[in-house]
Amino acid sequence: MKNLFFAAFVFSAVALSCSKKEPADLYPADSPKADYDTTAIDSFSNGATSVDVVREIRMSSRKYQDSVKEALKAQEQEKKLKEEVEKENRKMAEEKKAEEKKAKTAETPPAGDTKTP
Repeated sequence: MKNLFFAAFVFSAVALSCSKKEPADLYPADSPKADYDTTAIDSFSNGATSVDVVREIRMSSRKYQDSVKEALKAQEQEKKLKEEVEKENRKMAEEKKAEEKKAKTAETPPAGDTKTP
């Protein structure tokens, strides 16, 4: 009798542990997905990049880099021109202030030269 209970217990434990369970979702909806193709492409398969295409890509990237350098040079030149214009404007403003000071000093007589008519 004891053997019968033991056998039933073992059988039920094995039956529960070996029962078919639903597999966990391997690709849940909130998992990050790669935004690029991860499939390996053989150099002779469809979709492989030829040597000529790679050369064109490199040439276009050089052109792009050159255009970026040209744009940076143009921006630097604009900054230099703006700085020069600002310096000239400052000099002109200082000269005007100096002229105005001279004009004011010329109009007002010195404190020691008071003439009584």
